[in-house]
Amino acid sequence: MGRAIKERATVICRMQDKILFVRKPKSKWTLPGGRIEADEAPGQAAFRELVEETGLAVDTLDYIAPLELYTTLHYVFEAPMPESQQPTPLNEIADCRWFSVEDLGKRSINKAIRRLLKTCQRPGA
Repeated sequence: MGRAIKERATVICRMQDKILFVRKPKSKWTLPGGRIEADEAPGQAAFRELVEETGLAVDTLDYIAPLELYTTLHYVFEAPMPESQQPTPLNEIADCRWFSVEDLGKRSINKAIRRLLKTCQRPGA
């Protein structure tokens, strides 16, 4: 019997040429997001998780695509962020940081998130 696929809302927050990453204590860097509750749509989960993990509230999220990686179905959203909004690690999140695409090779990033970013890369990026 195969494993059940987990569903997750994942948010790519962009500020200029940087992407926001979060991490739990002693974990690899990942993108903000998390499990979709039984009573919510993926977009609602994306908004909720972004606020719960970083304190960032956005007016809109752009839906990019569903992407199945390993045992997780990611509903991928993107949010352009103004410089005036800065993340704060909240709840289970120990740290939040902005990394440029060039920085990613030097960071310990979750392998599924590396693949997600490669798949969802913007033209010209």
